[in-house]
Amino acid sequence: MAILEEQIQAIPNEDKRKYLSAGSHASIFISSLVVSIGIPCAIGYVSEDNIVKENTAEAINFHLNVWFYGAIIAFLSFISFGLLGLILVPIWLVYHWGLSIWAVIHCLNNPDVSFRYPLIFRLV
Repeated sequence: MAILEEQIQAIPNEDKRKYLSAGSHASIFISSLVVSIGIPCAIGYVSEDNIVKENTAEAINFHLNVWFYGAIIAFLSFISFGLLGLILVPIWLVYHWGLSIWAVIHCLNNPDVSFRYPLIFRLV
């Protein structure tokens, strides 16, 4: 256990910030259920870095928005017997996956700037 702590402390702060921020945004790729919010919550709780905390809050907000938009699309698809789903689901998937990939790339390239998703409601 002490060896692991020494290895973690040996990682430069910029690399920690980069990987923790990218990990919070990439958690949506692991699962689109509760785990996707649990990982950024855990990272935000453990980290002391303000940039990482901002990125975890933004990731949580984005995951909640993805769930909300998905529920609306599911309801509209149900009402229209799936016709609106044929149009809206591909748009939702591009929005969901595209912005997540953009956020991870941004965090890996610019670790000193927190990422802000466009077109979301910020609840946290």
